Amino acid sequence: MTRIDDTPPAWDERTQLTTFLDYARDTARAKCAGVSADNAREALLPGSPLMTMSGVINHLRWVEYYWFQVVFLGEEDHGPWTEEDPDREMRIAVDFPLTQLLDEYAEQSARYRELVAGHGLDKQAQRAVRDGLHVDLRWILLHLIEETARHNGHLDILREMLDGTTG
Repeated sequence: MTRIDDTPPAWDERTQLTTFLDYARDTARAKCAGVSADNAREALLPGSPLMTMSGVINHLRWVEYYWFQVVFLGEEDHGPWTEEDPDREMRIAVDFPLTQLLDEYAEQSARYRELVAGHGLDKQAQRAVRDGLHVDLRWILLHLIEETARHNGHLDILREMLDGTTG
């Protein structure tokens, strides 16, 4: 499969950032195409028992929630994690069909696309991330591109181990 949708339709900074984030999101979903519900729940790396395809997709979904809704908008954090179980979003992912997780991720991505369109890249987050530092929307987009691309590498490995699919 050759993908060319990483080339933005315009060359302004916002379009480039949002195109790359959408490309990374779409790649994560593409890595999961045709994976069975059982295979999506399978932890294949002995040292990483939470690293399942379902877990990675659910993690990506909740990471975006955290950065856009909790940090950027300053909303209360209603994520699945707890102090006792900070990776809970990956643990509980196996309780849901992969198709549901992918649909929820796609729906949420569409909402965040609208959110980003309504704010300038220099707009600072409502919540500080550490030491009183308030990142801007540009930083959040760059961080999410990096986060999603890194986890696409994990999805690559898991998919190849599951059924030999590469690319």
